[in-house]
Amino acid sequence: FDKVYNVINVEDLNNFEENTVVTVELLKEKNIISKVAPYGLKVLGNGTLTAKLDVQAHAFSKSAVAAIEAVGGQVVKL
Repeated sequence: FDKVYNVINVEDLNNFEENTVVTVELLKEKNIISKVAPYGLKVLGNGTLTAKLDVQAHAFSKSAVAAIEAVGGQVVKL
């Protein structure tokens, strides 16, 4: 059985202003995700991230962690 996550890419986070704390609730509020999947949110590393953000999610790919930290952001695993 596969774990079912909401999946977004780091490029989807470029809509947020510098130093924003990106939470699952904020992503729902901005209509980036519609509802929370059973295992929560997973961030993948496709695309380029330009803003320094603190991103909270249930899972991250290695490339997503690298992209977020490369611009000075922080990864918070829930």
